[in-house]
Amino acid sequence: MPRVLIIEDDADNRRVIADLFTREDWNVLEADDGDAGLELALRDRPELILCDLLMPKSNGFQVCRTIREQLQPTKIIVVSGRDYGVDRTSALQAGADEYLLKPITWELLSRLWGVRGSIPVPGKSTVRYGGNTSCVEVRADGEIIILDAGSGIRLLGLALDKEFGSRSMKLTLLISHTHWDHIQGLPFFSPTYNQKNLIRVLGYEGARAGLAKILASQMETPFFPVSLRELPSHLAIEELKEMEFQIGNVEVRSKFSNHPGICAGYRLFTSSGSIAYFPDNEPYDQLKLQLASRDGISEDEARDFATAERTKMVEFVQGCDLAILDTQYTDEEYSKHIGWGHSSISSVVSMALDADVRQLLLFHHDPNHDDEMIDKMVERARALVKKSGKTLEVEGAREGAEILLGAKTPAVQIRTPLDSSSIATTL
Repeated sequence: MPRVLIIEDDADNRRVIADLFTREDWNVLEADDGDAGLELALRDRPELILCDLLMPKSNGFQVCRTIREQLQPTKIIVVSGRDYGVDRTSALQAGADEYLLKPITWELLSRLWGVRGSIPVPGKSTVRYGGNTSCVEVRADGEIIILDAGSGIRLLGLALDKEFGSRSMKLTLLISHTHWDHIQGLPFFSPTYNQKNLIRVLGYEGARAGLAKILASQMETPFFPVSLRELPSHLAIEELKEMEFQIGNVEVRSKFSNHPGICAGYRLFTSSGSIAYFPDNEPYDQLKLQLASRDGISEDEARDFATAERTKMVEFVQGCDLAILDTQYTDEEYSKHIGWGHSSISSVVSMALDADVRQLLLFHHDPNHDDEMIDKMVERARALVKKSGKTLEVEGAREGAEILLGAKTPAVQIRTPLDSSSIATTL
């Protein structure tokens, strides 16, 4: 277990920072002045030190110089409420690896728990990217928001139980649609079995039945031994009617996607940035051209319609910090799966570039794609970005990956798992 030393004279600030690391399974050491911090640092040799700048006895500059002389591998982050260039420069010269301003936030996206589409495919060929179906956890502005309840939500539930212990949880689950790979984990989500927990489930009405009925049906006999109404948590299922709403201080906008049945994507606006989530979506261009004659429209009309719909999608994700988008197929595969409701690499990269997205996560991996195939798709996507001459970070969504995004952070950072080598640049 990695160790972090927090040297901070303000007890409240120390507690907040300690909580951030405790929930990530770090061993936390604490000191309330510079001299006590130096003693702990030299005795326990932690992998990471967070040090206040102004505090009793030895100040942050003195602590940095002393530690750097004796503990070269240890990473040091100076934390201060003062945004003066001279302080930042002096701290770095004294040996700090980074200078961060208070308050420290640990936002936007906490973890990807399921990144696969259609059906879970655990096994040796999917170890690196993961085999669980869609589930993404977002922590922002005091809210815990869960995007979809695929099989990955089971592991999320276990992690939340460990983190909260006997404390109650307040969670919001946003369902994109009720295809099985996006709801199949809900019966195994352990927080729903705790009467202390308050869980809101939000989504749009299904194609043939209401949201509550669909979620309950997969837990009826003979499919599951516990019915939805027997779950002891305070579970509230609400059908969305509006396309814009609030979850606490988080603004949410939704947009229906091009996918069989009722399916929506979401964009979350937080104080730390915004994230767009479209796990299932098919571009209209090739689909409308293929169906033009059947629908009694010309190819020109089909192109005009497809262009207009693409423009709406670009506008929806315009300028977002992170876009998690359906990229199930290669371009070659998509030509054989037109009308199946999923996207190809080139269409997704092109849209993200036009929308000036900062970072793109290729998501909803095909169950037949092993780790090597996804590697190739990421390489292909990056090659398209390079050819465009624009800037766009591209990664393949990876189960267990964590993305940290703060208002004062220059870029979205992905780390998997949390380790001392990455923490200095991702806080």
